[in-house]
Amino acid sequence: MNHDTPAGVPRRKDVVSTRSVFGAPCWVSLTSRDLEATQDFYGAVLGWRWRGVKLGEHFRIALANGVPVAGIAAVASMWQMAVAWTPYFAVPDADVAVARVRERGGTAAVGPLSFPPGRAALLADRDGATFGIWQGELVTNWEAWRQAAPTFVRLHTRDAFDAALFYGEVLDWASGLSGCCQVEYEGGEVVLRSRGDVVARIDSGAVEAAPDPSVRPHWQIHFTVADVAGCARAAEKHGGSVLREDETEAILRDADGAQFTVTARQSP
Repeated sequence: MNHDTPAGVPRRKDVVSTRSVFGAPCWVSLTSRDLEATQDFYGAVLGWRWRGVKLGEHFRIALANGVPVAGIAAVASMWQMAVAWTPYFAVPDADVAVARVRERGGTAAVGPLSFPPGRAALLADRDGATFGIWQGELVTNWEAWRQAAPTFVRLHTRDAFDAALFYGEVLDWASGLSGCCQVEYEGGEVVLRSRGDVVARIDSGAVEAAPDPSVRPHWQIHFTVADVAGCARAAEKHGGSVLREDETEAILRDADGAQFTVTARQSP
């Protein structure tokens, strides 16, 4: 996780922690092979700028209009990890969350590890979809992050209701606790809301259809953009590809093979 504060900038006294806001996506991170190529691609496609972090030369934070929106870790080859975007969910206690994942048939790939000002772990649910958890202070100016970062994350899986039970028990969704996320069922999807905003969706295809064994469960990251077609053309120009595109959304693959989605920003 890349949650450090820029050098010389004091931490805000009103910083938000995962003890008061939990269960919702709070950060996204990309594991890549080539840091320079990754920065060039996302700079061209999404207009991001970059700054370094204390974790070392293989790590960067992406900035959109000066707001931190994502972490980049060029460690896929070094650590023998898949090239992929991963959502991180806020939890009040990383050890408890990891224990819950294991108890429910999921796996813990990495951690919990300390990344001051918090702790992180990389996990997989019982169907193999990878996700992370974060315990500690949320990224500085968290509400601005919510506006500039992904509109939501979506889990494509074989059984949406089973997945909702798994994540609900791990992340205290709909638990009645102050600050927890609310779960609703809309149009055959499981919809997760945090403070009234849609922050995640879980779908498994047609309602009442049998689970599809061909589906590879995974979390898809959605970024809001002003020009979907422009992002798609930029992706193609800089070594990526377009997997699917319409007027409001495009599923893209970066030059390293990681998938993500760009979604049209809605007018106020």
